[in-house]
Amino acid sequence: MDFAAKIGGGLGHLQLNHNANTPGIQEASQRARSLIFITFGVIAATALKAYHDGQEVPLFVCENGFIAINPPLTGGRLGSLSTRTAHPEFFARLQNVLDAAGLRVKITNPYATKTKGEMLKECADQALLRAEAVRSTSCGRFQRFNYRQCGRCVPCQVRRAAFLAWGAAPDTTDYVYAPIGKDDAEHAGFDDVRSVAIALAAVKADGLESWLGHALASPYIQDRAALLGMLERGLGELRALHQSHGVK
Repeated sequence: MDFAAKIGGGLGHLQLNHNANTPGIQEASQRARSLIFITFGVIAATALKAYHDGQEVPLFVCENGFIAINPPLTGGRLGSLSTRTAHPEFFARLQNVLDAAGLRVKITNPYATKTKGEMLKECADQALLRAEAVRSTSCGRFQRFNYRQCGRCVPCQVRRAAFLAWGAAPDTTDYVYAPIGKDDAEHAGFDDVRSVAIALAAVKADGLESWLGHALASPYIQDRAALLGMLERGLGELRALHQSHGVK
């Protein structure tokens, strides 16, 4: 709780638990969880005095632009919007639902065109960031590794690349897999590391637009050039991480 208090700047803290028990076989993938998180945010927004006074309330979903777009690294990762719930397409469609329901809540991601490294560099309180950044959690497999960050999944690689790009504080995170560039049987199974390496090679060989495919093909996207530049810079951060670890 002291972490939340330090970064909250005196903001109110609302903690919710859905406590839902579903009949039958449970869905283990939790594909709808981000939608539930946003829904809780909408509920909180509509409970504020400003909302009841007739004002539109902003709902900030603060995700770095690279992960928000979550561009398919390889052809086998095209996937669905279930893993892109901060994508401008998803936000715009959800905003249409809120508008149709007459809810004065505006979903916004202020970091949509920022890489994670840029978010760290541009933080207004660098002293607090240096003290607390390492305590944050990025890993997509945090529970699977007994509440340790794996160091090799895509969110962990983006995190590690951001720390490297920031350069103002060492990344002292206790990763399960600290080296990601070892050439041995165990590390050959790092499919996320390999996928990032394949993506970097594809961009180098064929160009960013060719690799990106349909990731920004949406009538809801109005700032495509800014997003394209952000993705290029995000890949640059990942490239620097791989080079620092000797990933081949």
